[in-house]
Amino acid sequence: MSERSKATRRAARLELDAGVAGALHDRLPLLAERTVTAITAEVPSYSGTLTGQMREKIETAVQIALGTFLQLIGRSQGNDPSTPLVGALEAAYALGSGEARSGRSMDALLAAYRVGARVSWREMSTTTVQGGLSAATVAQFAELLFAYIDELSAASVAGHADELASAGRARRRNLERLTQRLLAGEPEEVLLRSAESADWPPPQTLTVVLLPRANLRATLARLHPHTLESGDDPPAGGAGEDLAVLLVPDTHGDRRRQLARVLHGRRAVLGPARPWAQVASSYQRAVRALSLGLRPADNGPALDTEEHLAELVLSTDPEGLADLRARVLAPLASLPPGTADRLAETLRSWLLHQGRRDDVAAGLFVHPQTVRYRMGKLRELYGERLTDPATVLDLTLALAFPPRAEADETPP
Repeated sequence: MSERSKATRRAARLELDAGVAGALHDRLPLLAERTVTAITAEVPSYSGTLTGQMREKIETAVQIALGTFLQLIGRSQGNDPSTPLVGALEAAYALGSGEARSGRSMDALLAAYRVGARVSWREMSTTTVQGGLSAATVAQFAELLFAYIDELSAASVAGHADELASAGRARRRNLERLTQRLLAGEPEEVLLRSAESADWPPPQTLTVVLLPRANLRATLARLHPHTLESGDDPPAGGAGEDLAVLLVPDTHGDRRRQLARVLHGRRAVLGPARPWAQVASSYQRAVRALSLGLRPADNGPALDTEEHLAELVLSTDPEGLADLRARVLAPLASLPPGTADRLAETLRSWLLHQGRRDDVAAGLFVHPQTVRYRMGKLRELYGERLTDPATVLDLTLALAFPPRAEADETPP
């Protein structure tokens, strides 16, 4: 029991005249009524709520609480564990829990306690003084009354805090469960029930963001308050970092550009915006970008997967792409590796620049005559196939990006 509780148990040593005690008991119904009236008038959170049966219930609770106090000072309790104080504290604890569940702050309940203490003392002091008690006894009575009400308010604070903590833990578990189900791509009806349980309003879209956990807290502080966070680590994809997964609501249009600004310099990977129940595809794309060796710059913009769609599409079948590359480069197979690589690089640039020799030379940092020589060699090797649309398509696809092995070796 707290020090205040010990102070309240000293009430057993207060000698209260039997007539005064009886008068106080008789006034409890009126005292409770006036207390509740004052609370509804002075505490805005309770204005208009304490009516009808609820008012009767609260008045009864006030009577019981003050009646318990009179019991404490009306008989010797000593260290008896059956003291009525235990029941009063339990009731006060339950009151605090109920207020938290009702969505009212503890400030409102503490204000009600202050009003109740003032009204109670005003009513009781009149009776004690009229009963002829000495000034010392009245002062002791006041001290014990306020200590008792202080104990009740402390028990309510504990109940309120415990309820909020319990509700917070339950909501965090529900949010985590919802996030896992979203990333797993579960059916929409399951997701809707899970969102309702977590008290999470579904947005129009969700976008997955992967970023190092070291950057998580500072980033979350600047994102939408309904952003979800997964407790599970995604596949690292060779990133070599402990990554966090965020699901950010409604980032399409200008909001996506705003999100990109928030993520600048945080080594983040940004998936596409998807209808909220289909966010699993955004997650899969972001993870796939990492698996391809794509990396955001340390102090640069986030890696936006929307800007790497061609590479993501071409990497869907790595083995097939490798076979296509080997087939279209077969005419170079008999050349020394260095020569074959230079010719393949020149052919790629020639295709992408649509044969503009100066642009090819600028892109390769060589003289235009070098480009002319190399293309002459390639025409010898490929012949008429360099003008065949099907061959040009195969060459463009096969040479669009470096082979998988080269990409994996690219530094982050």
